[in-house]
Amino acid sequence: MSARATGRPAPRAPTLEEVAALAGVSRATASRVLRDSANVSDQARERVHAAARRLSYAPNLAARALVTGRSDSVAFVIDETEERTFADPFLLAVLRSAHDVLADAGLQLVVTVASRPEDRDRFVGYAAGGHVDGALIVSLHGHDDLPRRLEEAGVPVVLSGRPPGAGEGLSFVDVDNLGGARLATAHLLGSGRRVVATIAGPQDMSVGQDRLAGYRAALAEAGVAADLDLVAEAAFTVADGFDAMTALLAARPDLDAVFAASDLQAMGALRALRSAGREVPDDVAVVGFDDVPLAAEQHPPLTTVRQPIADLSSTMTRLLLDRIAGRQPQPPAILPVDLVVRGSA
Repeated sequence: MSARATGRPAPRAPTLEEVAALAGVSRATASRVLRDSANVSDQARERVHAAARRLSYAPNLAARALVTGRSDSVAFVIDETEERTFADPFLLAVLRSAHDVLADAGLQLVVTVASRPEDRDRFVGYAAGGHVDGALIVSLHGHDDLPRRLEEAGVPVVLSGRPPGAGEGLSFVDVDNLGGARLATAHLLGSGRRVVATIAGPQDMSVGQDRLAGYRAALAEAGVAADLDLVAEAAFTVADGFDAMTALLAARPDLDAVFAASDLQAMGALRALRSAGREVPDDVAVVGFDDVPLAAEQHPPLTTVRQPIADLSSTMTRLLLDRIAGRQPQPPAILPVDLVVRGSA
């Protein structure tokens, strides 16, 4: 029941002056502490935070935004459907790490799923209205001009992965997708496999393009001719991996290995191989990419290319914070990957 309904006055919110008085510091010092300014002693900082907790003080964010021109919020934008967003362990791990970095910096994370044109239009209006200070964008597809529109509206952007198409000048952090795919394919060839297929990722994404290029590079280095019947493009999902593996088996029943461009695709491939009566790794060896937690729990455990998902996300987030603060952005970072050998190959 509300205070109005009971006839009792609503409790008065504590003021900054009361926090300062309880902490034994000036109002200006209390304000600097709560704005996370650097020029405050550790002792004063501890006293102010203790006083704020004791009084249950919450800063007036709207008033602070008028003074600083900042919302203290960062958007996490996912260019995928809601179904895939909340079922993909890679996306959730990137989100979790970004949240941790922003929470440490005292910023709020706003999650937006923007797979439709109307979603993107609505978000551009929201961001351009000053509701977020910057945006992290993951799983970008080639058709999407969202990063450019945000930058033109004065909203700094950092991408996960090299931007496909005309993305020159955009800030991004990536992993060595080409090198990782080459490593995975070379491992299969080096183990004696000769008919190596691939379940490639979407070719409107740089990650899909680079992992397919790495597969082809490893074949060329081993003197193995490329064969279009050994390539199936699929979305980064278990269901699409299953369908792609089924199609590959129909086209080339003699295949003895497959490199999948994601662990989810590889998990679908494992299911399709079991359905077809093929033993893994005796009949067909399987390698994935990502090393999500579920990879080690497959039957058999999945050999995969491990990418540093948490480092990717935290590097992206810190780069965006630098851009928001007006610091000179660093060149794009390309993070290393490594092969984790388990039972599937």
